[in-house]
Amino acid sequence: MACFGGVGCWEGCVGLWDVERVLGLASDAASVKAGRGVAGSGKWTGSGATERAVWGLCRGSGKEPYQCVVDLGGPAYKCSCPSRKFPCKHALGLMLRWVNGEVQPADEPDWVRAWMDQRDQRAERPERKPGEVVDPIAAQQRAARRADRVSAGLAELASWLDDQVRQGLGAFDQRAYSELSRLAARMVDAQAPGVAGAVRRAAAAVGRGHDWPGELLEELALIHLIVSAHGRLAELPPSLADTVQSRIGWTTETARVLAEGEKLEDDWLMLGRVIEPDEHLTVRRVWLRGATTGRLGLLLTFAAGGRPLDPLPARPGEYVPGALSFYPGALPMRALLTQSAPREPAPRPNGLNARQALAAYVESLAADPWNERWPLVLQDVRPARHGEGWALVDGSGAALELLPGWDAMRLLAVSAGDPITVAGEWNRAGLRPMTCWQGDRAVTL
Repeated sequence: MACFGGVGCWEGCVGLWDVERVLGLASDAASVKAGRGVAGSGKWTGSGATERAVWGLCRGSGKEPYQCVVDLGGPAYKCSCPSRKFPCKHALGLMLRWVNGEVQPADEPDWVRAWMDQRDQRAERPERKPGEVVDPIAAQQRAARRADRVSAGLAELASWLDDQVRQGLGAFDQRAYSELSRLAARMVDAQAPGVAGAVRRAAAAVGRGHDWPGELLEELALIHLIVSAHGRLAELPPSLADTVQSRIGWTTETARVLAEGEKLEDDWLMLGRVIEPDEHLTVRRVWLRGATTGRLGLLLTFAAGGRPLDPLPARPGEYVPGALSFYPGALPMRALLTQSAPREPAPRPNGLNARQALAAYVESLAADPWNERWPLVLQDVRPARHGEGWALVDGSGAALELLPGWDAMRLLAVSAGDPITVAGEWNRAGLRPMTCWQGDRAVTL
């Protein structure tokens, strides 16, 4: 089992889990609600558990019940339901029943044992060392060919941007989306996936809301800036050059980060996590803040569509003792975590008011103009209506808007009209709350 508490016996295994930890695995608030619902639905049969797994059969709309099993060592999940969420509501409901003592020890049935044995065998296979290159010369040749493709693609993009400035953007709405979609595909061919993503964001801005021309112009300006910066890479400070390369889509090897990246020991407070699933790729962002250093860290995790993510190092609101190895860049936040001790409880963190929080974000843009997200901890704020949406208002009356469509009901339930501390992820569209505190108790949103 991956957790630091170890598994000595059945009771010890259950004792490492509780309702909060189970719900912390959910990808969103809707999954929490659905998991709670299915846990108490009375649709379960054939449940059981060992030190390594929990399983059960849950009656659904089909003829056969869904087979659901959780590998506690990941945790990892397998369910025969059609949901694309990991964990699905059945896995969450099953684990809730388990931590509440509604699942008893039993021998693993064949379908559980087969899956668990298969996972154990995969875990025992030797893996290639991080950064190991089978053929260094061939790797250098591939890198050189890619650099040529990137340069050619960005030169074409720069020419297109210049044409738009000369012709004006007056009639742009009639052809913008198709033009930008074509350019995004061209950037993929040029092996510049970061620029392709930026062009797709520009395409998505076309016709979205009354202010879309301004948003489109802002996106195009950022694209022009990255193209110009690529043309002057040799003149840039090394950290900024690393940032430009990263935004274009060049990756940094894990081995290089571990060997050469800046390392910082601290007790890292887990501010919260954001999971963005889609059909092909699930992305999870975990935001950390050092208790002593105050440094921010970002753990990025990816999983192919339909596959589970790695387990979280802690629950939101807890400390993770360890060292962060930062990826290079002008605003180093993305990092790799080497955990050195078990997670620990943490007190409610100190935060900023709305103006101070925005000033911190602006300062980050001065270092990295392409920075898309920034973690904020707001102190003594209340949720309040703002037009058709919601905002967090501090004592001075200054406010930060929440993301359009974000459900504020859970936040309202914790606040009950009183000022609270909220950690969230800020971007140009608004604030996405991740965690709030009721006293020193963290509540995952």
